[in-house]
Amino acid sequence: MRFFIWSILSFLPLLAQANNLAVGDKAPDFKLINQHEETISLSDYRGQWVVLYFYPKNDTPGCTTEACSFRDNINALIAQQAVVLGVSVDNAESHKAFAEKYNLPFSLLSDPKAEVAANYGALLNLGLIKFAKRHSFIIAPDGGIAKIYRDVNPDNHVREVMADLKALQAN
Repeated sequence: MRFFIWSILSFLPLLAQANNLAVGDKAPDFKLINQHEETISLSDYRGQWVVLYFYPKNDTPGCTTEACSFRDNINALIAQQAVVLGVSVDNAESHKAFAEKYNLPFSLLSDPKAEVAANYGALLNLGLIKFAKRHSFIIAPDGGIAKIYRDVNPDNHVREVMADLKALQAN
């Protein structure tokens, strides 16, 4: 019985990670370092569409698939007047190696304290280990959240984002 109660209590931090952001809410601003050691702020992109995607770990199969899909479609996304920003809890040095290995033409932002991931409800906190969940957001030029993706399939996510951007921009 004691083990059962301990097991439940150990998962409470996971349950406390609220996904309380909703479409129409103002996207939480942040300042993070990218793979080039530049400070990037969400407010730097006010007036533009932003695709903000969180991912668990550099150079893992699903994360590589998703990043390379954004890379392969970057010209179409730029044509849709969108900026892509990737976020994980990996450090900037790891981001640099990952971006160079796969020729990623967009910023990968380092969230080592996992504060931004937590603010977006995209944090998996296992106590000693923290990962960003695979969640994405389309942020409108006015800074509001236009679309939230909590169940992301790396194989088709970018196509879904591009279709949703087109629909959002048509309104």
